[in-house]
Amino acid sequence: MMKKPDISSPSQYTVRWQEQIENIPQSQWDELALPLSTPFLEWEWLHNLEKSGSVNPRQGWQPCHLTIWQNRTLVAAAPLYLKGHSYGEFVFDQQWANLAYRLGIEYYPKLLGMTPFTPAVGYRFLIASGEDETLLTEIMVRAIDEFCERQKIMGCHFLFVDPEWKPILEQAGFSSWEHHSYIWENSNLSSFDEYLKQFNANQRRNIKRERKKVEKAGLELKVHTSDDIPHWMFPLIYQFYSRTCNQFFGMSKYLNRKFFQQLYPNYVHRVVVFAAYEEDNTRPVGLSFCLRKGENLYGRYWGCFEEFDCLHFEACYYKPIAWSIEQGIKMFDPGAGGSHKRRRGFPAKANYSLHRFYHQRFSKIFNTYIEEINAMEEAEIEAINQDLPFTKKEIELDPNRV
Repeated sequence: MMKKPDISSPSQYTVRWQEQIENIPQSQWDELALPLSTPFLEWEWLHNLEKSGSVNPRQGWQPCHLTIWQNRTLVAAAPLYLKGHSYGEFVFDQQWANLAYRLGIEYYPKLLGMTPFTPAVGYRFLIASGEDETLLTEIMVRAIDEFCERQKIMGCHFLFVDPEWKPILEQAGFSSWEHHSYIWENSNLSSFDEYLKQFNANQRRNIKRERKKVEKAGLELKVHTSDDIPHWMFPLIYQFYSRTCNQFFGMSKYLNRKFFQQLYPNYVHRVVVFAAYEEDNTRPVGLSFCLRKGENLYGRYWGCFEEFDCLHFEACYYKPIAWSIEQGIKMFDPGAGGSHKRRRGFPAKANYSLHRFYHQRFSKIFNTYIEEINAMEEAEIEAINQDLPFTKKEIELDPNRV
């Protein structure tokens, strides 16, 4: 059980730490979260992670959400977790943990700000419209500092942060570490054919060939959204997810069956499923599970019960891109990892984590080398994007497309 620190703050504000998000009224939390472009800080998503048991102290994720109140009104919040390991974060800081171990420094537990198991950009403090963001940020950072000092926590980390929020926390003394994701951005395309025209001739043929293989296999891709998604499909999504994890990722199966079942009905309005059907079959043989909020689409999980050549590319990239063009989606994040993404029109784009270490010696080491590490990451991003299979004309017309 975590100790609750006393926080000195302006008298009109009260700082409270919550070990369960269900103790915070959904309507008040979502008043702060719904205006954001990311869906992953909304109460229902975070609550489902906890209620399903996918996030819990036994798994090394102890919720300790920071909230700021003005009387009975929630004016600011930050979803935070105490972590005893680095699994499920997708920012691989184990090298820093190993360095700390060699120096005789306790790296864990650490305080972490992110949506668990979700490598999607958008994390930030939630602050009510009309409030003094500078003041509330100062109060929240001070509360985190005092919490970490009292709990003898060596580091606080925010992952996949909102790029507009990054300079605010850098001003507050956090150091940024650069990484990259593969992101498709819609340059006002009107059709999938226009998407294809961006590629060189060899890659255009390759994409057409891959899509043709799916068609020749007798598969039809259908898009299911919101109320069009039947209740029985959510346990099936778990089965696909589970099979993929067991096949390829071993210990990385973080979500349980209950999590997917509980998406219905309260979060179904965000879900988009790209499902592959054989002729006269009412149950899909494979699918990709995505979320949409506004002009953003996020690919999360994929699976199939039977191997079909190139179905993964169709369900996870081509069909979502075609649908995104039809729907006016501006950004499609297909999920973590994979050099095969860049071959299909997903350039590398920088994302950032923010870090503060309370051990003076370790903080000095981190800040001494992080600029060099970031420069290496920038060079890697540039090299990746120089090797994209776009036409020379495309590159000349838009050399800064990412």
